[in-house]
Amino acid sequence: MSQLIRLKDIQATHQDLIGDDYYDPTNKTAYGINEEKIGKIEGALVEDTTGRIRYLIVDAGGWFSSKEVLVPAGLARIVGDDVFFDSLTKTQVEAMEVYDHNYQYSYKEQYERDRQAFTADTLPVEDRVDIADHSYDAPNTLELLEERLTVNKDRIVAGLVKVGKHVVTEERNVDVDLEEEHANIQRTSVDRPTDRRIGDLDATETVEVELQAERARVSKETYVSEEVNVGKTTDHHTETVVETIQREELDVDGDGNVVDREGNLVDRDGITAEDVRRARGM
Repeated sequence: MSQLIRLKDIQATHQDLIGDDYYDPTNKTAYGINEEKIGKIEGALVEDTTGRIRYLIVDAGGWFSSKEVLVPAGLARIVGDDVFFDSLTKTQVEAMEVYDHNYQYSYKEQYERDRQAFTADTLPVEDRVDIADHSYDAPNTLELLEERLTVNKDRIVAGLVKVGKHVVTEERNVDVDLEEEHANIQRTSVDRPTDRRIGDLDATETVEVELQAERARVSKETYVSEEVNVGKTTDHHTETVVETIQREELDVDGDGNVVDREGNLVDRDGITAEDVRRARGM
């Protein structure tokens, strides 16, 4: 019956078993069902003979004031620095026993406890889970993240056109043809007798002739001389936006794909520490 020991202990005492690039989930943020944040990963329990991670020690402080539980590693989905337990509910965690740092756990014993916790009659039917053997295999699929640029366009006021009008005064000369009458006196010598005498009253009579002239009369009328219509035209231009993005690239660790010196893949199922060392040419 294989024993379960803490990952940090095997790192200190059997580093040759797990290698230098072994995946360590400690201090990763933990999420439960519906991606609800429940706490963080406090560590992991591994088999003492193979170094395989079987359980993650989860601090469920987001659901309970203080409770650490053992969750089968195969229920985890690792995304970057986050660990998701997509089917783990608060009711399930409540049914689990509190993790005891001083207790020596065995794989078989904890295996039976899991079936009691995840299939207990006290759990709602929808929360009962049939734990399969693969539920204890550490995740061998990592989701690699990358940032992508999403460019949106905002409309802003880039300028303002204001059209008004003002009054301009100028002098304008207009030529007008005018008529005016002038007196034209014609004198004609006459030699004929008359009965009138000089000094008679009618001798002082005068002749009046009205002289007429045209005078310019200037008036002003207002006309619409021009219409101004203010519209808009749209120009297109290309602007280059520079932004720094990140992406995650895969690191293959010693616990993942084991290869020999020629690069041939070695099957992980049932592999022992000696097999790992032999495959690496040690």
